[in-house]
Amino acid sequence: MRYAILLIAPLFATTAQAQTAAPRKPAWEWSEDSIRKVVGAVRAGRNLQPKQWPGGARVAVLLSFDVDNESVSLRFGEPTIGALSQGEYGARVALGRVTNLLDRHRIPASFFIPAVSLMLHPEMVDLIQRAGHHEFAVHGWIHEMNTQVPADVERDLVKKALDYLTKVTGSKPVGYRAPSWNFSPATLNIIRELGFTYESSMMSDDRPYELMQDGKPTGIVEIPVEWILDDAPLFNVQGANYASPREVAQVWIDEFDKAWEEGTMFVLTMHPHVSGHRSRIVALELLIDHIQKKGNVWFATHRQAVEYVKQQAGMR
Repeated sequence: MRYAILLIAPLFATTAQAQTAAPRKPAWEWSEDSIRKVVGAVRAGRNLQPKQWPGGARVAVLLSFDVDNESVSLRFGEPTIGALSQGEYGARVALGRVTNLLDRHRIPASFFIPAVSLMLHPEMVDLIQRAGHHEFAVHGWIHEMNTQVPADVERDLVKKALDYLTKVTGSKPVGYRAPSWNFSPATLNIIRELGFTYESSMMSDDRPYELMQDGKPTGIVEIPVEWILDDAPLFNVQGANYASPREVAQVWIDEFDKAWEEGTMFVLTMHPHVSGHRSRIVALELLIDHIQKKGNVWFATHRQAVEYVKQQAGMR
C-alpha cells in the first residue's frame, strides 16, 4: 500500500501545479489583467445579511462541528497508531459529550463530516440524529487535501462523500465545507455541479454572502468561517499558539458580543476530538451561558440560516 501511495503522490502534485491559475512568475511582474483574473476567480458577491433574523432576533448563532476523527491521520496514507487513537477519542468519547451539552440547551448545530469518519463510526449517525434538529454536511471523503489532487479525483471524492452521507443519514446534505478551508481551481465548479446550496470555507465577511465566480453570481450562499473562530489552532498543545479554554472562551465571547452589537451572525467551528475533552468543553459551556444570558439570539443550523437568507433575498 505504501508503494502505491508513493507512485500516486507525484501525479497529484504535477496535476495540481498544472491547474494553478496564477502565472508562475512573481506577482509583481503580473499584468493588471492577470491580477484581476486570479483575484476574481472566486470572490464575495452581494451581502445577504437580512434586515432581521427570525423572531426579531438580533444575531444568528451558528455552531458547527468538523467531525474529522481519524481521517486527518489517514489522508496521506501513513497514519501512526498514536494519532489514530487521538482521532478515535472524537467518536468514542468527545462527540457524545458535545451532543449532550447541545441537547441540554436544545441548541441545533451543523456537523460537517468526512465520509470515512462515518464509515469507521456508524454509531455517530444515531447520536447526532437523536436530537432531531442537527444537520449533516459534507467535509470531504477522507479529509483529503482537495487543492493537491486532480480535478476529476476531487470531483469523484466529493460525489462519493455526498452519496455516502445521503445513504447513511437518509437525506441528501446541501452544505459543503472544504476539508482544509481552501478551494482548488475546480472546487466551485464541482459543488455547483453537484447541487450544493451553500458553502462554508471562505473568509471574505462576517455576514452571509453570495459566491461569485469569474465576476458572475453563482446562487451559492457562503457562510464564512475564520481561524479566530476555530478551536483547532488555539487548542494545539504541540503548536506555538496554545491558549487555555477560558482564554479561548473569552475570544469567542468577544466575537459574539460584536456580532450582537452589529446585528449580524456568529459562526463557530469546533472539532469534537479537540473541544470535546473534559477541560476544553468548558469553553463551549461558558460561551453558551454568555449567549443565553445576552438573549435575543436565533440558534440555527447552517442550512436553516441559508434557507432564511435566500428567502429574504428572493433567491431561488
